[in-house]
Amino acid sequence: MADSSKTEKATPKKRRDERKKGNIFFSNDAVSVAVLLSGFFVLKLTVPGAIEAIYDFLRHCMELSSQESPTDFVGDLGDLFTSLLLAFLKAAGPVLAATVVAGVGVTFFQTKLLVSGELLKPKFSRINPLQGFKRLFSLRSVIEALKGLLKIGILLYIVFQFLSSVYLIFTKYLYTDLVSAASHMFDQLFQLVIQIAVAYIVLAGADIFYQWWDYERQIKMSKQEIKEEYKQTEGDPQIKGKIKEMQRKMAQSRMMQQVPNADVVIRNPTHFAVALRYRAEKDNAPIVLAKGQDELAARIVRTAQEHKVAVIENVPLARALYATTEINREIPPELYNAVAEVLVYLYRLDSKPKK
Repeated sequence: MADSSKTEKATPKKRRDERKKGNIFFSNDAVSVAVLLSGFFVLKLTVPGAIEAIYDFLRHCMELSSQESPTDFVGDLGDLFTSLLLAFLKAAGPVLAATVVAGVGVTFFQTKLLVSGELLKPKFSRINPLQGFKRLFSLRSVIEALKGLLKIGILLYIVFQFLSSVYLIFTKYLYTDLVSAASHMFDQLFQLVIQIAVAYIVLAGADIFYQWWDYERQIKMSKQEIKEEYKQTEGDPQIKGKIKEMQRKMAQSRMMQQVPNADVVIRNPTHFAVALRYRAEKDNAPIVLAKGQDELAARIVRTAQEHKVAVIENVPLARALYATTEINREIPPELYNAVAEVLVYLYRLDSKPKK
């Protein structure tokens, strides 16, 4: 029975893992119905050829038996075996080919050519009497037993109804030639097979639904299992948070190392600070080397002052630079004039950009 705590649908990873183990959704009844239908439909189409092949073989046997003194027993025996093989291939070959193709096709549709070594590995649970006893009285075993009884019951009922309706016709075969009687009998049997097939198609549809429901029930997961899987695939959230924090600090450290190379830091007294560099010989436009807010902004200003980098207070420009430009990127064209005014102001104060 399924664990009552497993109430969640299986995740894609869980489904992949179960598939690797060979645990997949599969309906044997679907394969059986496909084989049954394909075999009898092909048989109906190939009956004339099959009868002709059997007739040729029997005629050949009669010809050999009519010889008064066979001169080549080995040759005749080989010829007889060849005739038998050809008759078998003509009569049964198409039916066998159709059933194999149908069986393989439906199996492939369900399994997608799954090959799993897990099912071949020896496991003690498979030979453990206690486990075997549990499987014997499990819900799945009970359902399979009921399905088997239902199939037998339906088959017996259909056959009984068929015989009840046609038994009077069988007596008329005594006054009919063999070929006509055989042809009519085969038509009647084909109708019987169609009735059985229709019943089994309904059963196969029910079996497919049941197998799907049972498979989904078996692979359900508990909330704890989903959390553990998430930790395995995505990582522990706490560890990921620590890693992100370390990465953020390292990025800030690299950014702060660029502040001494700036030509000016534009700030909004305490909330924002942006460090700019402009080298006319290599920069197409001023570059943002560092930017920060609140405590980080204060650190940028302190570092700039320690390295004698000019610090200019310009509230709207500091906010605009912080909001529009990423680190190590050129400022947008709409801010060229405002930044140029700051640089010109610095030149007038003889605070020229560093070379």
